[in-house]
Amino acid sequence: MTFRAGPGNLITDVAGLKVGNAADERLKSGVTVVVCDEPTVAGVQVLGGAPGTRETDLLEPHNSVETVDALVLSGGSAFGLDAASGVQAALREMGVGFEVRGMRVPIVPTAIVFDLQNGGNKDWGRYPPYRELGYEAARAAAQTFAIGTAGGGTGALTSGLKGGLGSASTALENGVTVGALAVANATGSVTVGRSGHFWAAPWELGDEFGALGLPSPLPPDAQEIQLKFRDRPRAGENTTIAVIATDAVLTKAGARRLAISAHDGFARAMWPAHTPVDGDLVFALATGRSGIGLDVEAAIDLFAAASATMARAIARAVYAATPRPNDVFPVWSRRSPG
Repeated sequence: MTFRAGPGNLITDVAGLKVGNAADERLKSGVTVVVCDEPTVAGVQVLGGAPGTRETDLLEPHNSVETVDALVLSGGSAFGLDAASGVQAALREMGVGFEVRGMRVPIVPTAIVFDLQNGGNKDWGRYPPYRELGYEAARAAAQTFAIGTAGGGTGALTSGLKGGLGSASTALENGVTVGALAVANATGSVTVGRSGHFWAAPWELGDEFGALGLPSPLPPDAQEIQLKFRDRPRAGENTTIAVIATDAVLTKAGARRLAISAHDGFARAMWPAHTPVDGDLVFALATGRSGIGLDVEAAIDLFAAASATMARAIARAVYAATPRPNDVFPVWSRRSPG
């Protein structure tokens, strides 16, 4: 199986999806929304020890609601869960939602990252701004969108470097497309030691995050565990949250399996991953737009591509980050590759 990036190298290469960003530069935080063109089969897998979520229980394969209307990746820690209300308001205005006795209820599962100690001004008054940011992001949803210091990745941090919002896609030989979207805000590092080489380098396509490859030999600090906050890591201070999507035809259980596979991309892109102080989570979407069902062999190819695509999206998040006033960590482009 040979992998190649989709035309935009974004999750929106998967037919049936749009993405919108909104951010407050003074706050150093924001919201990213994946809006589905029609109700879409979804799943979720949480492997981090400190998640912050809304409406994830309904994604369990045994529960009755099969589809969602949007997914939210927000900054703001638990305050960011308000973003879903803004997204619901925007979708309701569009006439979108699960129909119950003549009422429309938009289904909007949400996950958040902790970005409260990144140099931004969090003195927002009585109510946090995430509801309005969610509304703005949903209204901005389109085929193209910014990555790096944008949307839900605006205030993200990793070990020693700014994090960000990343995306990537893979077009498979059988006509199926898989795409990933990630807010990289891990306690661990996305680079090998203190070098500029990305752990995800073996899965890079072209020069999408610098084409540096892996260092040879590996630097002496390659196996050091480098954490974002060395003083005393605490639960809830970190998290990488993501969406993996495909246009293949999957059941709700198949979407859950897709999310599980995409977590392998976390382990390929970050060291360490899935710690007790990270809330690492992957949502999965299956739009079915390709009309292609999968036998076992094709499913293995899809799940392998999901892992590689997610690793690439995480690396691209950090690679594309740009500097802002009062940053507490530098951006990747300021780090020497050696």
